[in-house]
Amino acid sequence: MNVEKLRDSVRNVPDFPIPGIQFKDVTTLFIDPKILDELSEGLVEMYKDKGVSKVVGIESRGFIMGPMLARDLNAGFVPIRKPGKLPAETYEISYMKEYGSDTIQIHRDAINENDIVVLHDDLLATGGTMLAAVQLIKKFNPKKIYVNFLIELEELNGRKLFDPDIEVEAIIKYAV
Repeated sequence: MNVEKLRDSVRNVPDFPIPGIQFKDVTTLFIDPKILDELSEGLVEMYKDKGVSKVVGIESRGFIMGPMLARDLNAGFVPIRKPGKLPAETYEISYMKEYGSDTIQIHRDAINENDIVVLHDDLLATGGTMLAAVQLIKKFNPKKIYVNFLIELEELNGRKLFDPDIEVEAIIKYAV
């Protein structure tokens, strides 16, 4: 996987969503089929020998690569969504993030204690959303939880929120 090639494909959008933020737009990674293929193959390479049975994607950008990764690992895909989007019984957690509070949900029957889970999202900044997602997944008591991001903003130290038993991986890292 050519990380530099992937890094060069990420678009920087200044002052979005608020002034002073340099937004890393991952949608440009998906435009070129060769870049998308390289990204997909790199994700599969990270987890192909780990016995993953479920890939969990966080709404909404986790829904892009998450199902592709699940398919390629012969695993199931589980969405984590905002309230009111999942039709059956859910677990729910509210948390604080950079720009206010939020809530996410997962179906109560989505994961079991025999599962090995990869939680996937696009970007690790301060880590609030993914930490909440990990807390939801822990309710199921799976065998193992892996956490994966396309991009990590290292200086924001989001990685430090996670317990040492959770392996956190990011493909592209920025020193902000």
